[in-house]
Amino acid sequence: MDPFDPTTPAGCTRRHFLASRGIGIGSLALAWLLHHEARPGRADAPVKPTLEKPVYDLKPKAPPHPARARAMIQLFMQGGPSHLDLFDPKPELSRSDGRTFTGDIKFDNAGEASSKLFGSPWKFRRHGECGMELSELLPHLGEVADLITLVRSMQTGVNNHGQSISALGTGRIAPGRPVVGSWLGYALGSESQDLPAYCVLTDPGGLPVLGVDNWQAGWLPSLYQGTVVRPKEPRIPNLDPPPHLRGRPQERLLGYLDRLNRDHLAEHPGEHDLAARVATFELAARMQTAAGEALDIARESPATRRMYGLDDPETREFGGRCLIARRLVERGVRFVQVCTGNQDWDHHGGIVKGLPRMCRRVDRPSAALVKDLHQRGLLDSTAVFWGGEMGRLPMIQNEKNIGRDHNTYGFSAWFAGGGFRAGHVHGATDELGHRAVEDIVTHADYHATLLHLFGLDHTKLTFRRPDGEGSLVDGQPARIVRGLLA
Repeated sequence: MDPFDPTTPAGCTRRHFLASRGIGIGSLALAWLLHHEARPGRADAPVKPTLEKPVYDLKPKAPPHPARARAMIQLFMQGGPSHLDLFDPKPELSRSDGRTFTGDIKFDNAGEASSKLFGSPWKFRRHGECGMELSELLPHLGEVADLITLVRSMQTGVNNHGQSISALGTGRIAPGRPVVGSWLGYALGSESQDLPAYCVLTDPGGLPVLGVDNWQAGWLPSLYQGTVVRPKEPRIPNLDPPPHLRGRPQERLLGYLDRLNRDHLAEHPGEHDLAARVATFELAARMQTAAGEALDIARESPATRRMYGLDDPETREFGGRCLIARRLVERGVRFVQVCTGNQDWDHHGGIVKGLPRMCRRVDRPSAALVKDLHQRGLLDSTAVFWGGEMGRLPMIQNEKNIGRDHNTYGFSAWFAGGGFRAGHVHGATDELGHRAVEDIVTHADYHATLLHLFGLDHTKLTFRRPDGEGSLVDGQPARIVRGLLA
């Protein structure tokens, strides 16, 4: 029965027609709703299966949003610098020095724990036009106070080194996750195709707690893991070919290996580790010229070398690595991690001698890095982070050899450049410096803010895994801390 057929009875309606064809209004409505829900661009639209194998590389990629930062240098002070003695003056703690604290404290080492409060033995004074209060142990940092953001309200809330390192580095305390530098390489690639996107300048005293996990790609393709640059020559081993292979023989050999690798890769599509290894071989060939030049600090002027402390045995080693970090970002490297050694800042005992020694080693080079980036016009686009995975408690640990125990409930770190607000102090701990109480910045907040400065959205930067989408923030409460932004 067709309503447009002249033989159809005059009383037939459209409803009769639809019903007779077994369609009905409900079926049409359902079809319309399904079409509506699946429209492109809807946030809640069903996820379509990936029909093509994804391609992972380090070619430079534009961020989806306007970016302030293009590169980052992380000065990682592993062990937990004492914020109470460096960044966070507490007059009440000084007045209460030696008194018994009766409040709630979480000790990491209960066997050496003490309830006696320990006022800082070092004086604080104001620096710069901003009036930032810093310890006398950091005179060089005071010279750049107007260029940095000091956060006094950092918090991870997990009191062990490894867990707090993981939280700050990967977003969660669980092992096996990608670190920040790997996420930036995955999202943005590298501006240099002749140097690694992510370089790690390790300390001659050894690797930090968790070792190579500090620069792992986790479940991202291994292409995005950090490349280690050793603290002594040769900083990158096997970089130069033997004399009998230099020139044309090496070119022919590498060309032949490349064809073999490409054929093998074509037979195993989607093998990320294999693809990463092939890309690494190709990068190694290009690095033979570029890396040698980038790591050669002898090319710097005498004035620059002095500024970094290369004329002083106490600062020479760390200063050299800070200078290399600047040379690397200047040449397009996306992320550079400069580490101190295993537990160098973990002053459970001997803090009166140990803390000044570490400050003498790193203060001058750290400040020089900020100055140098600023003078060269690189600071606006290069974010700098200085800090460890925790701070210290306000009471004495080990009364025979005074130190401070762990504190991840309130500690300090500083940032510079890359869109961070200059000459600014953010947040506060309580009157004894134990817990962050004002404008708290969690590790997830830090990650959301950092990605924002790189033009990335922490809710949308994801990697598809077999068990679902993975991300740096990974579903935790996180906010962009607008008070940290310029």
